[in-house]
Amino acid sequence: MTEVWRDPRLGRVRTVELSAGTLAYHDVGNGPVLVFVHGYLVNANLWRALVPLLGDRFRCIAPDWPLGAHRIPLRPDADLSPRGVARMVTELLEALDLTDVTLVGNDSGGAYSQIAAAQRPERLGRLVLNSCETPWCSWPPGPGGFGLLKAAAQYPATHLALYQALRAPATWRWRNTYGWLAKHPIDATVMRSYVRPVLTDRAIRRDGRKAIASVSPRELRPAAERLERSPLPVLCAWAAEERVFPLGHAQRYARALGADLRTIGDSYTYTAEDQPRRTAEVLRDWICATPSAR
Repeated sequence: MTEVWRDPRLGRVRTVELSAGTLAYHDVGNGPVLVFVHGYLVNANLWRALVPLLGDRFRCIAPDWPLGAHRIPLRPDADLSPRGVARMVTELLEALDLTDVTLVGNDSGGAYSQIAAAQRPERLGRLVLNSCETPWCSWPPGPGGFGLLKAAAQYPATHLALYQALRAPATWRWRNTYGWLAKHPIDATVMRSYVRPVLTDRAIRRDGRKAIASVSPRELRPAAERLERSPLPVLCAWAAEERVFPLGHAQRYARALGADLRTIGDSYTYTAEDQPRRTAEVLRDWICATPSAR
């Protein structure tokens, strides 16, 4: 089934019990730990070409976060607010007893990562913000028309109706689907793993709707203020051709955080998709050159 297909390069699939329910994750490689946090309506397949380029030097953990394209629904009462998803990130680190972790967040996964790092930084050594929300972005982001996702998610019927267009592959390149997130077309098998769960599984759709309905820039700004006072080393790894999260915002945020800023050419938001080799080089070089907060 395409809904549950994951690239074997991500490593063995495992599960862990968190307070919100069961989380599936992939685990491969040895060395310092990287934990990846993807955004809305994608899953661990986002990292499928990046992880093999890092697994020789790092242990790579790539979960399916419960953001609408995951395999295992959470409990119906699970908290999928921004703080609830961030809590899942920190609970995963605790459950697996991971320390000195480099947390890598892309798209809205970067927003969740910022909240997690501000709430519970004690198991983190570094933070990578990879083309994601900053304090000057809306959430959902305004460019591309992604605010419609939150509006439709206020009601189950409108949420379901909005996604029916994704049954047609031609819509996958629209700017308010994936066209402004990936510069180059994404493999069809991967795309089906992203879009079919929200179309076919009511419980998965419920989780994704709860997550996108609750996002707000008000949730991110307090976390950003705490990170500005934090000793945690931060890298802003940004797509040079970013369409959704302005590079100017990244430059401003990097100055506020005292962070490094590195750009990745020929890419939109999903740099791990468009330019996995360059993304791996940026991550590897920065991590190796940057002392951990631990």
